[in-house]
Amino acid sequence: MDSISLYSLVKASITLFVVIDPVGIIPLLVSLTKDMNEKEKKRTFRLAFYVSLILLVIFAILGQQIMIFFGISVYSFKIAGGILLLLLSLEILFTGEGSIKISSKEELGAVPLAFPLLVGPGAITTTIVAIQSSGIIIGLGSIAIASVFTYIVLIGAERIYLVLGKTGAQVVAKVIAVFIAAIAIQYILTGVQYYYPPVGIP
Repeated sequence: MDSISLYSLVKASITLFVVIDPVGIIPLLVSLTKDMNEKEKKRTFRLAFYVSLILLVIFAILGQQIMIFFGISVYSFKIAGGILLLLLSLEILFTGEGSIKISSKEELGAVPLAFPLLVGPGAITTTIVAIQSSGIIIGLGSIAIASVFTYIVLIGAERIYLVLGKTGAQVVAKVIAVFIAAIAIQYILTGVQYYYPPVGIP
């Protein structure tokens, strides 16, 4: 792998991990799993890891075909996805958490943990854009790397929570939300500049 491809992989992986934002959901995660024993927690986190990984791979593989079917260009998707990411970041900044419905203990790893807490509209958008911009290998590689680091955060959630505390975890979530907003604006600008390129200065 050359340096350009490695840079694209690292960039795509970091972007996806930031958008997934597992650190930001730690307070909610600790609350949802407080009545579980260690074995149940590990099973829940494994289920969340597998479900989120499968969902991202499905969107990575089928996302382009869906866009072709509907006649959507990558630049239009960047604008739409950027707006979606921007709204997500604003929700995190001003409300802290979205309104998430809690499922049964048995299904918690799949819903709401894997979807929509980890793999929500933002992660789906980021995945499809990565595939369109850098290719399937970079896209799938970024999914694998981001998913592994997300799983590490999940299994260490209680320890991280003890170190950060509820306030600290919320501060980290809001800081990450600012980065998500910046990524969103970059997506929007890239899409807009394709359709309305800046006029050259003579």
